[in-house]
Amino acid sequence: MWIKRLIQRIVAPIDPWLLLFTGMLLVISLATIYSGSNESMEKVMSKLVSVVVALSAMWIVANLKPTQLMWLAPPIYLLGMILLVGVALFGEVTNGARRWLHLGVTRIQPSELMKLAVPMLLAWFFHRHEANLRLKHFAIAALLIALPAALVLKQPDLGTATLISAAGFYVLFLAGLSWRLILPMVLAGVVAVWFVADLGRCSKVFREYQCQRVQVQIDPSSDPLGKGYHIIQGTIAIGSGGVTGKGWTHGTQTRLDFIPERTTDFIFAVYSEEFGLVGGITLLVLYLCVIGRGLIIANNASSLFGRLLAGALTLSFFTYAFVNMGMVSGILPVVGVPLPLVSYGGTAMLSILIGFGMLMAIHRDRKLMKS
Repeated sequence: MWIKRLIQRIVAPIDPWLLLFTGMLLVISLATIYSGSNESMEKVMSKLVSVVVALSAMWIVANLKPTQLMWLAPPIYLLGMILLVGVALFGEVTNGARRWLHLGVTRIQPSELMKLAVPMLLAWFFHRHEANLRLKHFAIAALLIALPAALVLKQPDLGTATLISAAGFYVLFLAGLSWRLILPMVLAGVVAVWFVADLGRCSKVFREYQCQRVQVQIDPSSDPLGKGYHIIQGTIAIGSGGVTGKGWTHGTQTRLDFIPERTTDFIFAVYSEEFGLVGGITLLVLYLCVIGRGLIIANNASSLFGRLLAGALTLSFFTYAFVNMGMVSGILPVVGVPLPLVSYGGTAMLSILIGFGMLMAIHRDRKLMKS
């Protein structure tokens, strides 16, 4: 009898649909990492350990109540900001970037924490001012987004800074930000694209390598063996997969080491070469299922905090997938964003599954209220 109660206690906070879609994506991840690493079981086992840790964290968070998440939002944001300042002052420099902070026993990347802390804090902020929202509240929220984004951009990490900004913007949008303010932002983005198209103008604001990434994305053949190599090889691999692909572990671009970052940023190229258009559509459908389930949870949330947080986390997940697939296929600049739940690496997966735990907590709170 106690075994039955234990099982019920374990599965109670879990949303079965979200877990199913997540599990299928993780299976795809393990298979593709195995192939992309030239059939290395070491990376597969490392990924499995990360999966167990991330799923455990997801379950712990899923057991929390939305009110507890609200209470945690300000201190988590404050902690993240302190850690980001710590990175700026004392962080380790790796490959020219200062992104990691060594805490004695381990290293952490505080920017990953801010992907969750920013939407949590903004959802808490708008929930507190739900009855009297004014333009000043949106201005304060924009500042709360800009502070961590600026610190992450300084590291430099344009990809993560973009994802943090996107997560914050989704909260602003879902909270009712007027289109009269959104449209000028869109126009500013168009102007920014024009601005970075010229290296001289762009380098006055951004780092030169960041400007070159945008320019090479426009014309990869301008530097085929340098900055454009990643994009060219990624598109070749995707195209060579055809409709059904070359078969698992039979991708020639992968086997001949033409695809860079095969198990991390460019794992989509490996997957597409081996499983083709059919596999790509299958992956897209799974992502759409996750996004659809997240939006359903957001729509059914019992509070403004739950709706804003669930909606922002779900749309952020969409952004991760869109940016990665876009940069691998050549329609977006290469900014170093992993394919969510599929790429090798535990930090990004941990933040995503903790976010899924928050979605489950919000959904569970709704079910408890109905019962």
